[in-house]
Amino acid sequence: MTRGRSQHHQRVDCVVIGGGPAGLTAALYLARFRLSVQVIERGAGRAASIPLTRNYPGFPDGITGRDLVRRIGEQAVRFGADIVADEVMTVERSGDGFLCHTKNGLIEASAVILATGLRDVRPPIDDTLHDAALAAGLIRYCPICDGLEVTGRRVAAIGRGAHGAREATFIRSYTDDVTFLSWDGATDLSSEQRADLWQLGITVIDGAVASARMLDGKLLLATDCGEQAFDAVYPALGVKVASGIAQGLGARINGDGYLYVDEHQRTVVPGLYAVGDVVVGLNQISRGTAQAATAATALRNDLFDGSLFDGLEARRSHAKRTV
Repeated sequence: MTRGRSQHHQRVDCVVIGGGPAGLTAALYLARFRLSVQVIERGAGRAASIPLTRNYPGFPDGITGRDLVRRIGEQAVRFGADIVADEVMTVERSGDGFLCHTKNGLIEASAVILATGLRDVRPPIDDTLHDAALAAGLIRYCPICDGLEVTGRRVAAIGRGAHGAREATFIRSYTDDVTFLSWDGATDLSSEQRADLWQLGITVIDGAVASARMLDGKLLLATDCGEQAFDAVYPALGVKVASGIAQGLGARINGDGYLYVDEHQRTVVPGLYAVGDVVVGLNQISRGTAQAATAATALRNDLFDGSLFDGLEARRSHAKRTV
């Protein structure tokens, strides 16, 4: 999949912000609808860091996140989507459309699909160690995605309060050897939460984590109870939702920064759609790609029935009927 650089000034039917599975799937659909579409992706997406996913349909032996992103991107490009390595700095309304200011230029668009995702909050360890542990499957961020892979193993959940306790409880459905701890030692558990974890056989360590290292295929965490060796560690430290562009345009968000959309992935801002992890709901690739199909189809119909923008670049003589 070739990626270019955005030109100084362009005009397209749609800009897709974000080059993960959801954004690229939206671009694939839009290109096949014969709309001009440019995907802006800055790299380092969440999906691309997945060492191996075994719950995405069609890949029974699993596929790396990077390969999945590459395949969807190549498919989108084959049908005419343009994918550029760039970063969108701001988006503003311009008449019935949008002006997208990037690091490398300006793009006019009739519509925008946000697929900006989110970022997991990492434990405070060295980036080199973190990335090596992630690649080895010793640090994992999604028990919904890969809890099956830690069945019967020794697993730690790092977090605090109700959120961390829920993560530990979820993991307990795969293994009876679960430890709950907080990196700084403040587990913030109520007496009821402690009792619930104890009932499930989940060990709670209240001391802080002093250091971490990898050894013999395990991640070792030094705590007040000594050095503990784990087959996998799930940080449950929260996420940072990349919804700043949408907020600047007046889109509705919840208290955690996730975007509200309607059943067609429209935000409250006309011409602005959102898909994937930036949207309220379950953070799963399969959900994001399904939303992308919905958003792209709605966008196409909104453009062609004139409810968004009459200056559509695509040939209106083609496929006048509603899909």
